[in-house]
Amino acid sequence: MSEPIHVCFDRILPRDLYRPLVFSGNRTLRAIAPKISLWPNGTALKICFLEGSQKDRDLVESSAKEWLKYANLKFEFGDDPDAQIRIGFQNDGAWSAVGTDCLQQEYFPKNERTMNFGWLDEAVVLHEFGHAIGLAHEHQSPKGGIKWNEPVVIAALKGPPNRWSEEMTRHNVIQKYSFNQIIGTAFDPDSIMLYYFPAEWTLNGVATHENEDLSKLDRAFVASAKVYPKTGKSQDDVIVDLAVNAKTATSASIGLPGEEDLFRFVAKNSGYYSVATRGKTDLVMRLYGPDDRTKLVDEDDDSGQAFNARITRKLVPGEYLVQIRHANPKSGTGEYGIRVKSY
Repeated sequence: MSEPIHVCFDRILPRDLYRPLVFSGNRTLRAIAPKISLWPNGTALKICFLEGSQKDRDLVESSAKEWLKYANLKFEFGDDPDAQIRIGFQNDGAWSAVGTDCLQQEYFPKNERTMNFGWLDEAVVLHEFGHAIGLAHEHQSPKGGIKWNEPVVIAALKGPPNRWSEEMTRHNVIQKYSFNQIIGTAFDPDSIMLYYFPAEWTLNGVATHENEDLSKLDRAFVASAKVYPKTGKSQDDVIVDLAVNAKTATSASIGLPGEEDLFRFVAKNSGYYSVATRGKTDLVMRLYGPDDRTKLVDEDDDSGQAFNARITRKLVPGEYLVQIRHANPKSGTGEYGIRVKSY
């Protein structure tokens, strides 16, 4: 009898299931929000265990840190009750919130799990922490071209150890990323984010193989300018202060491809605030806060004039972080101005 196939339960939020593809003239294909679940580059993530033996905890901690060789992030394991990533070892499968989704208390209430290990080895730790830093399942990439034998897949995953309904199988294996809300490379058959599937699960008889380590593309992707480049600015670098309602815009520039600029401003009163760039440089903006540099408020690409970014939101009092990147992280550079207004 063949060994049961373990497949990760994907905890992507309902808001992300149907992000349609967007074309803008002859420009590069992009999703509506380029990787909404990525953490700000350089983030120090606090991680705690809600249960588990010391042996299991040590395995998780030592295995997870492999990502840090390539991604400009920090993992701080401890017992902080406000940890963003909270790990359990219960018998309900292997799963994780995807990136900053773990901050959504509607789906992941405080003091409850954002990650779980129903089985444990180094490969599943690497896989689930891939989700935790914002990566999606490789087998559901629209660039993968996998043609599923749907009745066979659905029947197989009804049994142990997954015990999924047809709806869960379609959600986790068959159909989700056809709308591509992710930043991605070409399909990578060696990715740690790809599980093993037997040939009979596909219509063309092609199997995937089990991956136990980060692939070359995994390492290159998380280290790239699109994701967590170690050469880019991080939260430990200089953050430029912006005065609300300044008479003139603050001048800045993306001097190197993949570079990101960080700004902060203080909203003293509740009300509407507009953060906007100006100039000829095509920019992408993310806004975090209040008083939390990992909590995404909003992001924008081209809502301002020409290719400029603009976010207008009703904000509560607190400090906010603004992250600016070029829309073309591979080669884009250029000067711009940025200004914050209150209404």
